[in-house]
Amino acid sequence: MGNQLAELLAEPPGQFDNFTRMSVTDFEYLLHKVAPMITKMDTPKREAIPAKIRLAITLRFLASGDSFESLHFLFKVSSSIISRIVPEVCIALHRVLKDQIRMPESPQTWLQLEKGFKNFPRCLGAMDGKHIVMQSPINSGSEYYNYKRSFSLFVLLALVDSNYNFIFVEIGSQGRISDGA
Repeated sequence: MGNQLAELLAEPPGQFDNFTRMSVTDFEYLLHKVAPMITKMDTPKREAIPAKIRLAITLRFLASGDSFESLHFLFKVSSSIISRIVPEVCIALHRVLKDQIRMPESPQTWLQLEKGFKNFPRCLGAMDGKHIVMQSPINSGSEYYNYKRSFSLFVLLALVDSNYNFIFVEIGSQGRISDGA
């Protein structure tokens, strides 16, 4: 399991950055922060997926939008396990980074953000969201069904400034907001 990550780290400079959309140093920093929250114990029946693999899976998912099936082939971790890893790691990332996410609190700060988007007048940020697709739970009806014609458990919504710094993050579940910054 860790072989893929080790091979990626051995690639020429820039390959890891392209894969995860961050430097090895930033990856190690995040890993240090979230590892206590995402580390699992081995059991007599199976070895736990290491925290670094759990983080790499999540970062790749967020960076690329790859399906869980595609990530399964890349990391050799089942799609159903990936569907549990991604939300858990996202929540852990939010908990450790939420103090670094700053919503502007004054008109001057908003105007300063607008300057970063000089080619887009009146633009204050770039926003995107992500549904985390899953299999429909038994007897759930349409509770988890979304407008993309799939079932999703988790929705991530983020607003960034022109330097890709997060201004706002919302993490929701089943149409209800579970956490926000």
